[in-house]
Amino acid sequence: MNTKYSISYRFWITQGNEPFLGKGRVELLLKIQEFGSLKKASEALKMSYRKAYYAISHVNKIAEKPLVIIKRGGKNGGSSELTLHGIELIERFKKLSKEFDEFTNSKEL
Repeated sequence: MNTKYSISYRFWITQGNEPFLGKGRVELLLKIQEFGSLKKASEALKMSYRKAYYAISHVNKIAEKPLVIIKRGGKNGGSSELTLHGIELIERFKKLSKEFDEFTNSKEL
């Protein structure tokens, strides 16, 4: 009997020893870009606002430059916007992730 094995992985970018960007955080960043709102992005991902806020605060804190600018609510409500640095990191993450996918899909054990 020939059993085929495959390779699977979870791809993360780390800063020092801390997880920095992974699939979930990138999805959150993309939803923020789509909706212009951290609250709407968290709702779309069925994630608590608190968890989403913590994730964005964490990446902003350890990043070289902020990835998201959050403007607190007021009369017209708040907004969230990706910075150019955030957009660039998303693109780099997607490119690296694609390369890893291509590599793992080309290998058999």
